[in-house]
Amino acid sequence: MWRQWALYSLSQLPAPEHPKIHLYNAEQVLSWEPVSLRNDTRPVVYRVQYKYPESQWCDTKFLEVNCMQITATKCDFTAAGLTKGFPMHFNVSLRVRAELGELVSAWVTLPWFQHYRNVTVGPPENIWVTRGEGSLIVRFSPPFDVDSSLATFEYYVHYWEKAGSQQFKDHSRRNTILLDDLKPFRVYCLQVEAQLVWIMKNILTPGLLSNTSCYETTADASTKLQQVILISVGIFSGLLVLSGACFSLVLKRRGLVKYWFLSPPSIPSQIEEYLRDPAQPVLEALDKDSSQNDDAWDSVSIISFPEKEPEDVLQTLSQSAGPVCQAPGTGH
Repeated sequence: MWRQWALYSLSQLPAPEHPKIHLYNAEQVLSWEPVSLRNDTRPVVYRVQYKYPESQWCDTKFLEVNCMQITATKCDFTAAGLTKGFPMHFNVSLRVRAELGELVSAWVTLPWFQHYRNVTVGPPENIWVTRGEGSLIVRFSPPFDVDSSLATFEYYVHYWEKAGSQQFKDHSRRNTILLDDLKPFRVYCLQVEAQLVWIMKNILTPGLLSNTSCYETTADASTKLQQVILISVGIFSGLLVLSGACFSLVLKRRGLVKYWFLSPPSIPSQIEEYLRDPAQPVLEALDKDSSQNDDAWDSVSIISFPEKEPEDVLQTLSQSAGPVCQAPGTGH
């Protein structure tokens, strides 16, 4: 800080300190610490320039970007006139200085960088997991767009069974990875990583892992068949046990079962009427009906016989099954 005040006293602004370039996925942002002045309330502004050393361009002078006379202490090159930022395979040099009216600071130049070489690769985006039969299908999109003729991504899935400790890893250059040969009805946790491959320089840049997510696998065909068989056997066994128990109960409680299934005895209607109203002559009516039934004949048969000896007639009568009614004037 004393150095800044000493330079300012010599009619020169102090230069911005600790400039750094932030390269994350497709982001390219330069930031620095603000310059503060005593006894001067005017705002300090900043100017940023860039150039491409060792490029095809003949002019390697520093060029202006849309970060001129800004009060902010950062310059986002993806939104500063460079719609997609600097070319990711170019060597880029940056410098920044402070300005206040006629006063300017010295330029602070950063070491050159290459995006493909120095970028921090984030995890894949839009991760989508589909549960399969003893498998997991992992789909995702790349962290950012690259020129396929210059660079590509390799994807890695780190996964492990939640109840275990052993970890596995699978990789692919496509945005879909199939994790098969997994145990059915088990919970697996996974993290996805994208590694940037700079083809021209043969440089591999590892990426950051995604957040951990866990999924349960479903049953495969053989497991489903085993389940159907086990369920069928279980139901059949249960029915057999239930039938045996019912049969044993019936044998042991035959009297009770017979009592349950037989209809209870009923009271004759005449007795039921008498019980309701004892004043009615129900019993006399029952006696009258009973006497009439006793005196009544079920059937009357008239039997005639040819003339026979009295002994034959008596023998015939004794063999007859029905009641006999004698003709008038013939019996004794």
